[in-house]
Amino acid sequence: MSRGLVHALAWSLSTGAAVTLSWWGVHSVMAGTAYDRPRALPITAQTATASPPGPPEATSTRRTPPPSPTPSPRMPGGPASPASPPPPASSAPAEPTPSPSPARQDASGDVRGYTVDGGRVVFDIGASAADLVSATPEAGWQMQVWTQPTWIRVTFTRDGREVSVFCTWHDHPPMVQFDER
Repeated sequence: MSRGLVHALAWSLSTGAAVTLSWWGVHSVMAGTAYDRPRALPITAQTATASPPGPPEATSTRRTPPPSPTPSPRMPGGPASPASPPPPASSAPAEPTPSPSPARQDASGDVRGYTVDGGRVVFDIGASAADLVSATPEAGWQMQVWTQPTWIRVTFTRDGREVSVFCTWHDHPPMVQFDER
């Protein structure tokens, strides 16, 4: 009887040690994959009196001071309008519309902004690749960003609803597509 208890105790200890070691290894690997949410950069419209475009105002290593708040019924970066009516509530999905964004005058390409239900996404689209400039969720929406060598996906979610903006450039020039579920 005592021999059986010794075997059961040895088995329990070795199994517990193996499970603990496995959990610790998986936990340390998974903890290294988490990332901070990307910060959205404000897009400011250039005025007719502005100087010619120069280098970008903000980069990943240098931040500009926050702009002074101005009363506007729209999101920062969008053109301010006196009173824009709320979008009509309908069961048919609204088509996302590209909105004008100031274009940088460099070799990287053309900066284009897209406003969809859930937020706004801005891409710098070149001849053979694209970069994410900013992604800003609307109030109450969550956002996730995936970046791969040949595509970028930004997904806005709220209450089981999902709106995705894809920019792909595998074997073709960059193109932007939308998916709503």
